[in-house]
Amino acid sequence: MTGEAQPPRRPRGWTPRRFRALLRSRGPTSLRFRRRIAVLTGAVAIGIVAVLFAQASDATGLMFGNYARRWHWLPLLTTPLGFMALVWLTRRFAPLARGSGIPQVMAARADPDGATRTLISVKTVSAKVLLTIGAILCGASVGREGPTVQIAAAVMGVTHRALRVPLNAAVIVAGGAAGVAAAFNTPLAGVLFAIEELAAAYEQKVTLLVLSLIVVAGITAQALMGDYIYFGAIGAHMSLATAVLIVPVAGVMGGAFGGLFSRIMLGFASGAHRITQVSKMRPIVFAGLCGLVVAGLGIATSGLTWGTGYSAARAMIVGVDAPLWFGPAKALATRATAVAGLPGGIFAPSLAVGAGVGNLLHALFPGDPAGAVVILGMTAYFAGVVRAPLTAVIILSETTASRGLLLPMFAVAFIADWASRAVCREKLYHGLAQTFR
Repeated sequence: MTGEAQPPRRPRGWTPRRFRALLRSRGPTSLRFRRRIAVLTGAVAIGIVAVLFAQASDATGLMFGNYARRWHWLPLLTTPLGFMALVWLTRRFAPLARGSGIPQVMAARADPDGATRTLISVKTVSAKVLLTIGAILCGASVGREGPTVQIAAAVMGVTHRALRVPLNAAVIVAGGAAGVAAAFNTPLAGVLFAIEELAAAYEQKVTLLVLSLIVVAGITAQALMGDYIYFGAIGAHMSLATAVLIVPVAGVMGGAFGGLFSRIMLGFASGAHRITQVSKMRPIVFAGLCGLVVAGLGIATSGLTWGTGYSAARAMIVGVDAPLWFGPAKALATRATAVAGLPGGIFAPSLAVGAGVGNLLHALFPGDPAGAVVILGMTAYFAGVVRAPLTAVIILSETTASRGLLLPMFAVAFIADWASRAVCREKLYHGLAQTFR
């Protein structure tokens, strides 16, 4: 080869400069590495916190159950007073802790870093934990799943702030969904909840690392509590011929009932109902009146409407006869609790109301398997309330191990979503999130 001499080639391989550049981009001090540690640490912490919160809530519920059985009439005094005290404490010290917790997480997406000082701050979620346990101790019809979503998002804020990593909306969404996965021991339902409800759009960019957060949180909770199924391994199934008759009725009935609940809740939140004038002018007195309603229902139903309603729902799933009025009574207790302004979720109470809807359906179709009919009612009502049909199906499938019922559940969920939309155009959590923005 002739011509000008070629310049000497630089040696390939690891040079000090390249090694330093690699450390800056991917080493222990890099932003990418710290983000991974923040997400994975947060996922494990969410699983642990969710389990501890669940155990505290369950123990508190048992305490109230024993108290209500021993002093049958005393809740007529203590429940209204407890409601009044909890609403006063919430309004005075932690107004952002009121309600479910899911609307707060949805609102936090608009300003993730700012939300760590307000909507998902340590102060707010600490108050949320204490006040929700206090609500359970009063016999309120609340669940722990919604609060767990807000707590989980706050945990992600803490880990990101500790490692000096910017917090983005996708991580808040995934953190909240990880709370659902850990609370119900349903990792797949957590993923769908992130996409369908919290993200509010299927085009939401959720990376593999963020999806791993949800799975790791669920696995952590499962490792601590054991390989359990929320309602037990029911394994319900239904023939296609039977499903063709029941699914349309269950979908319309459960969806419309769920849509009515959402419409009432949004009406109170927006001030559309006249009664909300009383609730805004005299919130403490209004909370006491709501507590009196809850106490009256609890005593009149021999305790069936107290708390989450988990025991009653599971009894109906396994085929235990239940009074037909349970569903409407539990729905009324849940509405009275929710509009009072107490911290606490509606996931578990909604599942219990849905079981009551399924119990009514079984009265219409007495020859069909009770467990399958009740699960379809639960799916329909839950989908009608949260307007997240895929999440409703997967949660009920994973919490009852009834995968043989998947096709009727999908059908009933989408019919329920349509029926709910006809009653209430706006989605419940999206409407409630507007009150936190």
